[in-house]
Amino acid sequence: MGTEGAGGRVIAGRYRLETVLGRGGMGVVWRATDLLLGRPVAVKELALDDSLSASEARRRRERTLREARAVAQLRHPHVIVVHDVVEFEERPYLVMEFIDGASLADRIGADGPVDAREAARIGVALLGALRAAHAAGVLHRDLKPANVLVENGTGRVVLTDFGVAHVKGTTTLTESGSFVGSAEYTAPERMSGAGTGAASDLWSLGALLCAAVSGESPFRRDSLGAVVHAVLSDELRLPDRAGPLLPVVRGLLERDPSRRLDAVAAERMLRAFRDTGRTPEPEPAQRPARAGKLAVALLVAAMAAAGLSAAALLVNGDGDGGGPPTSPAPSTSVSTPQRTPSSSAGRA
Repeated sequence: MGTEGAGGRVIAGRYRLETVLGRGGMGVVWRATDLLLGRPVAVKELALDDSLSASEARRRRERTLREARAVAQLRHPHVIVVHDVVEFEERPYLVMEFIDGASLADRIGADGPVDAREAARIGVALLGALRAAHAAGVLHRDLKPANVLVENGTGRVVLTDFGVAHVKGTTTLTESGSFVGSAEYTAPERMSGAGTGAASDLWSLGALLCAAVSGESPFRRDSLGAVVHAVLSDELRLPDRAGPLLPVVRGLLERDPSRRLDAVAAERMLRAFRDTGRTPEPEPAQRPARAGKLAVALLVAAMAAAGLSAAALLVNGDGDGGGPPTSPAPSTSVSTPQRTPSSSAGRA
């Protein structure tokens, strides 16, 4: 799939693939060198389904490139920079900035949870990134600690891995019917098949803030079924360490997306805590209501009456209008490629 360079394959006559930074269901991420500009980059080699027909594979590549180009238009200091999108030997590649740092998940694993003020700083950065993406019609759909990089030295927070993002007005990359994402960070409306909007990314942020201060998502359970139940109807188990961030977290984890804390209000509250150590309560219009729990309970009951289960929906469809389910996916979560222990570089 490329010519041999001094240190590895060269694709598109320009990018030398050198070291694998991580692997996952969406592809392989390489540390590479841009031979034209002489700078390090990260290159994501997107996985293709060999079982597809030639025409289906071509449509998948075209759709992948179209969505990648849309994401490449995002310009925000806390969104990974996409330098180039190339197709080489009928396989798409995304060329991104190289982040010398670790993911938030790796940081928590190595050093333990962060304090509330650091979590607020991370949250403010991610809200800025999400607002920019949503304004451009891009939904991330897989916000979790593994997809947030923290740059060494600067502490810059970078939202990465838009591999399962959805661009307004297009079909999704998961239209074959398999759910893509991480159940512990998935909003209830998406999990139940009711659809995805900007508010779904904000729910994921609420779960991420909990994980940042406690070490794990508040919806972590021993089985998929238990995770689904926890997201849809369990009483929220918010970590004590969330302390001063609880007004924000509760607002973001409101099950009714129409009553969920919006990005502007959440950012205002987190900035206030970061700067003053005190978290203001939401404005009256933003105060979460309990009505969402009743709506979810009614939805679950209706699903049960129809002979469906939330777990089946989770495995067989992503609820984003991407077409009817075809066959169960082998895994209910497609994680971002994990960095190898020897690597200190960012990934996408």
